Amino acid sequence: MSTNMVMAIMVVLGVLLVVFVAWEIAQRRRSKALRERFGPEYEHAVEAYGGPRRAERELATRQKRVKAFDIRPLTPEVYQHYSTAWEKVQKRFVDDPALAVNEADRLVKDLMQARGYPISDFEQRSADISVHHPNVVSHYRAARDIAVSNRQGGSSTEDLRQAIVHYRALFEDLLEVSPPLRRVNVG
Repeated sequence: MSTNMVMAIMVVLGVLLVVFVAWEIAQRRRSKALRERFGPEYEHAVEAYGGPRRAERELATRQKRVKAFDIRPLTPEVYQHYSTAWEKVQKRFVDDPALAVNEADRLVKDLMQARGYPISDFEQRSADISVHHPNVVSHYRAARDIAVSNRQGGSSTEDLRQAIVHYRALFEDLLEVSPPLRRVNVG
């Protein structure tokens, strides 16, 4: 082998090494950014999808999907409507816990829709919500599990109370209000 051939091979190997190191650094940065962005949802996705690479692909896909939505804060009037509706759900719990849980589930879906999230199947809703509300999506899953169990007759009053607590965590996180418009005096 000639000296030029050895040098060419060394250069190619050096370039490949630099490309590999740059790719690895980019992957680590991406992983760190997703871990920080999604918090506990990152770990849930790793477990659900069988490893970090698949989970990260899924989380990036979620971000891209939700970016296309028109997610908006609530107006003060709509905020008041939902706040009042939530108070009614909590009061109903005293007399009819099962009905209160069903109403909480419906109210959370309505609030999601009012904010601009599409209302599809539960798994897609929870995936969509995880993009902007990663710290409370686990509450949504836990509440939904109890609500489904309740419909099948398998929930105690304490389970139902826990469902309301879980729904409230998501509800409060979703209940964002747009700042009031400032009036400018002309003249």
